Amino acid sequence: MSVLVGKVAVMARIAVIGAGTGALAAAARLAVAGHRVTVYERTDTYGGAVRRFERDGFAFDTGPGLLPLPAVWRDLFLKTGKEPLEDLVELVQVDPSSRHLFTDGTQVAVPNASRAGVVSALDEALGAGVGQRWGDFLVRAREAWDRTRRPLLEEPLWPNWQVLAEREPYPAVPHKRLLRTRRAATLAEVADWELRDDRLTALLTGHALAHGLDPRTTPASAAVLPYLEHAFGTWYVRGGIRELARAVYERCVRRRVEFVFGAEVTEIIVKDGRAAGVELADGTVADADHVVADVDPALLGRLTDRPLDGTGDVRPGARGAARLTLLLALRGAREAGAAHRTVVHAPDPEAELDFLANPGGDPFPVPTVTVLRPDDPALRPDDAHESAVVWATLPAGLDTDAGHAEVLLDAAAKAVPALRDRLLWHEIRTPDHNSAETGARHGAVPAPSLASGEGGFLHPANSTRLPGLYRVGGWSHPGGGLPHAGMSGAMVAGLVVEGPEFRGST
Repeated sequence: MSVLVGKVAVMARIAVIGAGTGALAAAARLAVAGHRVTVYERTDTYGGAVRRFERDGFAFDTGPGLLPLPAVWRDLFLKTGKEPLEDLVELVQVDPSSRHLFTDGTQVAVPNASRAGVVSALDEALGAGVGQRWGDFLVRAREAWDRTRRPLLEEPLWPNWQVLAEREPYPAVPHKRLLRTRRAATLAEVADWELRDDRLTALLTGHALAHGLDPRTTPASAAVLPYLEHAFGTWYVRGGIRELARAVYERCVRRRVEFVFGAEVTEIIVKDGRAAGVELADGTVADADHVVADVDPALLGRLTDRPLDGTGDVRPGARGAARLTLLLALRGAREAGAAHRTVVHAPDPEAELDFLANPGGDPFPVPTVTVLRPDDPALRPDDAHESAVVWATLPAGLDTDAGHAEVLLDAAAKAVPALRDRLLWHEIRTPDHNSAETGARHGAVPAPSLASGEGGFLHPANSTRLPGLYRVGGWSHPGGGLPHAGMSGAMVAGLVVEGPEFRGST
């Protein structure tokens, strides 16, 4: 196993299960630390959910379409080689960050990473004073971010995680009539008490909905989600987010990480009470000193056939929802001034939330729909065409069909002029596609970890009760999302190299 002699780690054999972005981040860091790393991926490519679909000269990201907090990936490239991230991919700041179409017919383009600009834009579009309420909310959201950033995102989840679970980091707000302060328990209460505008409510709760979180039950600490985007900006990778996965994969290869594709792990070998390797579907056994798993928690349990968590540990929850995604091939050029991202908010927000919580209802309500229209020649056959991606959050386990896709197309038509007339073809990507590519149950996409909420919005720790076995990626601490995946890779690498005394990045 890996031990530290002075400041030098003795080389260990590391088996990584899965080639998602969290696994790639861990593999690159571990290889640079001097370990021999082999990644076993059951599909034929890397990236997990970060994939590309191509047809007739059109190309589409089928997973995340935008990159928040690129500093996480800049740090990875800084720590694992001489070439910085910007030498390998082109990062473009998206401005406006997003355009929002509200049910009352109003709309607003939100500037990227500018509090003053956001306040001004909201005041101009939605009425005097509206923007200031949102600006004041962002100040409070920053307090929640400052209180939780390190223990929630930069450190492993330690046994005293209850401190994160019990303490609500979102500050109490003075109430003029009651002459006292009151502390919001949920994101919905933040909206009701502090924003007092249906459009600002949609702006806030849309960040929770994007991850399948119901603002009525999601803790107020979720205010960090819009703050993260506001403070650190929204970015796009030229050529698509798949280019980021390619760059990380190639960095791994340069650091001599070995990849074995088409290799399904069916068992984690245990010897002398610790993880000691993996067995593949073809019967091959690969010995290892440490095993790092980027897989769904239910699958990980089957691979070990033993409890990985003790009493009082964070247990795998159902914090994740599925997505229905449409890939649109459009004739005609993208109009001047078109926003990269447009959010078409649901006409009946309560019906949308009720359906997410209890998907058996009928009819299917029109959901909040996100339309991504990158101005990127690499994604279209020529300048007389356009590629676009439309997606909406759905309950995990919902059987989707062409009727659901038509609802999304109707909503997207509000954001894309003459969409139906311009549509050459569209590809429907159901949650089953994501399940096949990532192994996640029902094609669910994990949500980021959140503080408070009695621990129900945390993900299991990166270390497990089985020595030598570690979790990485969106279904482990600190949860889903590209930045969080990169952070989980850094934490796992630190735990392997430094051992239980590792206290996070500095």
